[in-house]
Amino acid sequence: MAETKNIVGIVGSLRRDSFNAALMRAAQELAGPEINLDVADLRDFPLYDGDVERSGIPAPVVDVADRIRGADGLLIATPEYNYSVSGVLKNGIDWLSRTDPKPFTGKPIALMSASPGRFGGARAQYHLRQTFVFLDGRVLNKPEVIIANAQQSIDEAGTLTDANARDLISQLLKALADAA
Repeated sequence: MAETKNIVGIVGSLRRDSFNAALMRAAQELAGPEINLDVADLRDFPLYDGDVERSGIPAPVVDVADRIRGADGLLIATPEYNYSVSGVLKNGIDWLSRTDPKPFTGKPIALMSASPGRFGGARAQYHLRQTFVFLDGRVLNKPEVIIANAQQSIDEAGTLTDANARDLISQLLKALADAA
């Protein structure tokens, strides 16, 4: 029997009915017994401020950084805001990057995105890839999980109903577990 891989998930949106939260819920459903997917919340991270940092890294940041360090991999579901990453996600990454040891160094990272637009969050994923180059994260190249016109793939209850999208998430989870 294969060893269980511990993966931390982060959703880059705080909205209750977020399409990307729906992707993360689908990932939890699809993970199977070989993957333990622990979703971390960025809600309690303050806005990054060097003065706050000098007083000490906030406890919610330390908690999530510790969870990422202890995990075998990281799964990020990102919305796309104004052709880029959401402020919530960028703020979380900025805070996490200030902790030691660095939580992203050498960590396998898988990205997925959903958007009501026709590009499905591809530009946000591109920006995340650039960010993780500097942070020494190992972002997986494939499969790409980019769900365009997400309102057609996620029902009113917040369930990802698109079979192809669910299959892509399963493939992404397998690739992440293999990379870990």
